[in-house]
Amino acid sequence: MDWLREHPEVKTIRVAASDLNGVARGKRVPARFADKLLTEGTKFPYSVLNMDIWGEDVEDSPLVFQAGDPDGLLMPTERGFMPMPWLDAPTGLLPLWMFHPDGRPYDGCPRQALARVMDRYKAAGLTPVVATELEFFLIDDSKFGELQVPPSPRSGKRRTGAETLSLRALDAFDRFFTQLYDGCEAMDIPADTAISEAAPGQFEINLMHQPDPLKAADDAWLFKMLVKGIARRFGFAGSFMAKPYDVFNGNGMHMHFSILDAEGNNIFDDGTEAGSPMLRHAVAGCLRAMPGSTLLFAPHENSYDRLVPNAHAPTGIGWAYENRTSAIRIPSSHHKARRIEHRTPGGDVNPYLTVAAILGAALNGIEDRLDCPAPITGNAYDHDLQQLPGTWAGAIDCFEKCPDIRCIFPQHLIENLLMTKRQELHYMAELSDAETIELYLDTV
Repeated sequence: MDWLREHPEVKTIRVAASDLNGVARGKRVPARFADKLLTEGTKFPYSVLNMDIWGEDVEDSPLVFQAGDPDGLLMPTERGFMPMPWLDAPTGLLPLWMFHPDGRPYDGCPRQALARVMDRYKAAGLTPVVATELEFFLIDDSKFGELQVPPSPRSGKRRTGAETLSLRALDAFDRFFTQLYDGCEAMDIPADTAISEAAPGQFEINLMHQPDPLKAADDAWLFKMLVKGIARRFGFAGSFMAKPYDVFNGNGMHMHFSILDAEGNNIFDDGTEAGSPMLRHAVAGCLRAMPGSTLLFAPHENSYDRLVPNAHAPTGIGWAYENRTSAIRIPSSHHKARRIEHRTPGGDVNPYLTVAAILGAALNGIEDRLDCPAPITGNAYDHDLQQLPGTWAGAIDCFEKCPDIRCIFPQHLIENLLMTKRQELHYMAELSDAETIELYLDTV
């Protein structure tokens, strides 16, 4: 309540939780009822966290008619209230996650899935340190079915060429980025470096590493919401869609992580550039789980347009030192900062499920003392590697059959996600390319 007392101008609140697709589902509430929200929470049907990408119920879901569409209990996360800088009226946002009415965590909640993985780490006396890098496009989508780089709010001109690490491209959208960074500061999102990326109108912002994976996932989820909201204030879209343009590279959400022991030592650090045996066990776990995890790293039909050779997105299941063509990269750094970068996830992921999948797979590898294959050298696309599932349908099947997925996630969430994705797979076949873009551009 301190935040609301400090902001008496706030008259309305949004309460929101992430569904399986990472879409924010919630309610608008007058600020005078904030005390009740904090102490008693609010209620949504369980099925709300299991809707398809259109916001429709999943047909034949046991959560809907079979069970009577009962309510779960939504309680505030540790985050508390924060502003929504993209709205005209001063408004507070209260992030939520779902429980059963008796207080048990609800297994179909994505944030609870990550908390479940974190419980495994705590039991092992380990703490992951997580950072994310999020790529997105700024897009003029004012004409249906036609996408182009928006005119600069500063100059009014469109820059149609790729300008990797271009200050000119950043400066062209300086007003947007100024508001975005101000919003990050207000929402306690640790936004660090911004760069222009390899495609026109594409940018990347790094979120700082922190020893709290739940907050790191919160930050990524809230950051996506903020980018989309601020962009619309300027009249264009901020899109994390995996591949909005056929001819340009897509959007990724690369995740960096290391793991600390109970004394605060990085277990991936052995004083060498190669890293410790624990690092290789963690890499091996990530590699073993990668086919089954692909549905979480590429959750939508459009996601598979990004995972093609020679497009700065991985297609083969391999790892390497300081090599951006590989699915898993060990960046060069001081040995004390030795870490793993997972480059497979797209910008369209649910951050909670992605962080849970990667950290869960790494812990599986550590606990099973998995042997790691030799790192590759050179262009990963030229190596004879096991390939990621190349289609959405194939990824759904791999997810269903993967033992690592069943170790990481509760069966209830697995079943819900499978039903959701199979429904989306069925109905996406009815859409034109233009309708597909219209659907994904803002939602993911």
